[in-house]
Amino acid sequence: MIKIKVSHGSYHHEINVPSQSTFDPASKERKIEHTLIATKEVLYVRTEVDKLYQKVIGLERIISGGAKVEDKEFVVLTELLMVQLLKLDSIVAEGEAKMQRGIEVRRVQSYVDIIDNMKARNSAANNAVSLINKWEAFESEHGRLKSPITIQSSTVITQEWEQFE
Repeated sequence: MIKIKVSHGSYHHEINVPSQSTFDPASKERKIEHTLIATKEVLYVRTEVDKLYQKVIGLERIISGGAKVEDKEFVVLTELLMVQLLKLDSIVAEGEAKMQRGIEVRRVQSYVDIIDNMKARNSAANNAVSLINKWEAFESEHGRLKSPITIQSSTVITQEWEQFE
């Protein structure tokens, strides 16, 4: 810490400033330049995420139309979004750029969640279709099932209980 004593007239002040602080205009310009670079990097990732989101919307339309989609499609799209997430994590930013980066991180994570939900719906739809098909095949082989014939049991049910102590 650097201790600065300021006196003006009858007033005296002491200010403690971190030793890394600078009042140099060039350092302020460098800081602004770094912020602009980080903002541009976040903007680039945002455009890539927008392109990937169009693919997410396309998958959503296919699934809502009742068509089946291979799991590979979900995996590839999720991995591409994760790559963008890694790019966002590698951006060193401060201030506004840091806030924009955080917004994009949450956005990418929400898209990954959407893809996971679509994948679950897609696999559930595939399971339901295969289950129906298996049941229909069973019915065609065995005909309609009839209630089983009741068979007399040799077991006698009583209300007498033995107590053990």
